Amino acid sequence: MRHKVDGRLFGRTANQRKALLRGLVSALFENQRIETTVAKAKEARRIAERMITFGIKGDLHSKRQVMTVVTKREICSKLFDEIAPRFVGRNGGYLRIVQTRNRLKDSAPMAILEFIDYESVKKPKGKAAKEAGAEKEVKKSAEKAAKKSAVAKKSAEKETKKAPDKDVKKGK
Repeated sequence: MRHKVDGRLFGRTANQRKALLRGLVSALFENQRIETTVAKAKEARRIAERMITFGIKGDLHSKRQVMTVVTKREICSKLFDEIAPRFVGRNGGYLRIVQTRNRLKDSAPMAILEFIDYESVKKPKGKAAKEAGAEKEVKKSAEKAAKKSAVAKKSAEKETKKAPDKDVKKGK
């Protein structure tokens, strides 16, 4: 019996399981959201939330604890500089698991593991979003106008090149 035995085994050895979870947590910190199975997402969330708590503390011991899981220095510095400051006033619950679908091949339940503030970080809401949308429309219309003028210039150049050829008389 497995009374009070904590954690999922995933049918792997301890080293394989450790590498799997390290990779999931590193990918989460790097990309802000990952898609994986529900069981792996639940297990990765435990470790990732602990790492974010270390990031909020920000002392040397916390950095060393995080480096045992997240081995890339760039991702570790991103955690301490960008991710952890977003959650300073929050006591846990930094991540959400959204169940999506069943995987086609083995019908495993899939989920998206993402930060609570994922939408606000990626997509500005309200007035800022409307302004950003208006700026995009202006840029797109300017790009279209530039393309049209470039096409018009090219066609004009082709016509000027072809025009002298028609006027030249052959062999008389």
